[in-house]
Amino acid sequence: MSLGKIVIYIGVLLIIVGLIMLFVEKTGFRIPGDIVVKKDGFTLYLPIMTSIILSLILTIIINIIVRLLK
Repeated sequence: MSLGKIVIYIGVLLIIVGLIMLFVEKTGFRIPGDIVVKKDGFTLYLPIMTSIILSLILTIIINIIVRLLK
């Protein structure tokens, strides 16, 4: 598989992830473990569990891609 195709697949994957993130943001869905601090005129959002889950999913996807390319 050429490098160009890999870059295109990664781009499509990023677009899909971005669309999912927009949908989740509009629904107000928060995973337990995400920290939200709201003060006057200030909001801090620390997506701890979201980051862990996203990391696991990306690790699985990358491992599948690497195994398919061998």
